[in-house]
Amino acid sequence: MMYTKQPKKLTIMNILDILKRYTDENHRLSQKEIQEILEREYDMKLDRKAVKRNLMNLIEFGYDINYSESVRMFRDKDGNEQENVILSDFYLEREFTDSELRLLIDSVLFSNHIPYKQDKQLVEKLSSLSNIYFKSRVRHIARMPEDKTDNKQLFYNIELLDEAITKSRRVKFRYLEYRSDKKLHKRRHSDGTVREYEINPYQLVAKEGKYYLICNNVKYDTVSNYRVDRMTDMEILPHKRRAFNTLIGSDGNQLDLNAYMEKHIYMFAGENIRAVFRAEKFILSDIIDMFGKDVKFSDESDQQITVTADVNELAMEQFAKAYTPYIEIIKPVALRERMIHNLSAGLEKYKDRGDNQDRLSI
Repeated sequence: MMYTKQPKKLTIMNILDILKRYTDENHRLSQKEIQEILEREYDMKLDRKAVKRNLMNLIEFGYDINYSESVRMFRDKDGNEQENVILSDFYLEREFTDSELRLLIDSVLFSNHIPYKQDKQLVEKLSSLSNIYFKSRVRHIARMPEDKTDNKQLFYNIELLDEAITKSRRVKFRYLEYRSDKKLHKRRHSDGTVREYEINPYQLVAKEGKYYLICNNVKYDTVSNYRVDRMTDMEILPHKRRAFNTLIGSDGNQLDLNAYMEKHIYMFAGENIRAVFRAEKFILSDIIDMFGKDVKFSDESDQQITVTADVNELAMEQFAKAYTPYIEIIKPVALRERMIHNLSAGLEKYKDRGDNQDRLSI
């Protein structure tokens, strides 16, 4: 890249720009090489002493610039031997390593709640925190599909919710849902009017590539979870937020995020239960991943084990459905009976071969 001729006062900023773009621990520059880049790309001619002076000023200003020192012996005009300290191998110590940046970029790419355009912008901004060598490697990072989310208000929503939580204020919004045209529409009442939600917001959390808001719908006394990327037309209200410890299920305590996330493995709202289930041992890793290490094991045999976990009831039901037939719910009895009913209903659909064949032939 070729820059137009710039005033000398910009020299120190141009040298800093060169260090940012061209150096790291594995790519270092001598004073002569910095001179050459200044002349080639910035149309600035500078002697080596001026380059060194600006580099030392940057270090004095607090920039973490590393370099090596070597001693060269020479004789002065009187024939006396003198030593000269040569500074070289300059590079800028970066706030993020390339591995850390790659981890952050991967997190962005695999987050389903970030719209595609903003996803690309974030990756570009993160890439700019490193140098030209890292940017060349970023070209090989796969992009996620463009239809990750259709709601372009995500970051605006996050800013508003963060402000509302900080100020302990209520929020109102409308909620989006997909229909058969594969587009997002505002959720409506049965009479066709758009539904409006008013909530007390408590915490933003990321779960399985999606952003959720832990909150309370003002119409109820329980905790709810809403997808942030499905919210629209958001507005902060002047009303003071209800205290979390007054809600059903809080046990009179403030929100303990770690405990809450352990119980709400699928971010379903509703009651928490103590679930007891019998499981095949080969899914133990999945059980630990899902419920954490606070689960209790008992009655272990060669193939099976009994698991006790404190968990959200709907989340437990979903987990049991996902791992059928490797799990049997024992308690609570109501959940066991609901599983039996749902599995029986599902089996009847598959047993109805005639209808199935008709459907398959369509």
